[in-house]
Amino acid sequence: MKSILAFGDSNTWGFVPGTRQMERYPWEVRWTGILQKKYEDVRIIEEGLCGRTTAFEDDLRPGRRGASALPLILESHRPLDAAIIMLGTNDCKSVYSVSANTIGKGMSLCLDEIEKYIPPQNILLVSPIFLGEDVWRDDKDPEFGKQSVAVSRELKHVYRQIAGERGTEFLAASDYVIASDADSEHMDEGGHSRFADVIYEKLGDMGLIWKGEFKNNKF
Repeated sequence: MKSILAFGDSNTWGFVPGTRQMERYPWEVRWTGILQKKYEDVRIIEEGLCGRTTAFEDDLRPGRRGASALPLILESHRPLDAAIIMLGTNDCKSVYSVSANTIGKGMSLCLDEIEKYIPPQNILLVSPIFLGEDVWRDDKDPEFGKQSVAVSRELKHVYRQIAGERGTEFLAASDYVIASDADSEHMDEGGHSRFADVIYEKLGDMGLIWKGEFKNNKF
């Protein structure tokens, strides 16, 4: 049995758009669950957490710093054959007030940790979906501002460059999925289904998985 770590935030956790009580899509609806059902000899390890950032501390919700969480998670789930990492949306919040390039530095810290356990070519770096233009409204998520929307759109370019420099694989979720109108931040059920299909095809293109089987790679 081969193992793939899926490390992310609320869009990996399965947050239902527009819900105030942190409602969660059931396992079979989340993109990680859909992806899991496509394989017989691969285990998708779902590690999503609402509010998770690449490297920034949330004083109101401790433990959201991805770079700090990764060492224990990676050790806990070892051995790992591959990893998918999709973070950056929460880094765009107004409280952090950072640029896309600074978020990229946080992502690099996360990749530093992952590469201690997994070779770069078996890591898929995913830039997140874009924040909707009105995500900052009081009835949506006022933790974001208008500048947050612009920063979220710049992550695709920054992450692509990081992947090229480090030798990791890259995929832009925003090329395939958009945020739900309900909150301009999270994927709806259709988005999770589409994203699972895209990840499945990408893993095949990476030469790791083909027709439901994990290839016998020698790292």
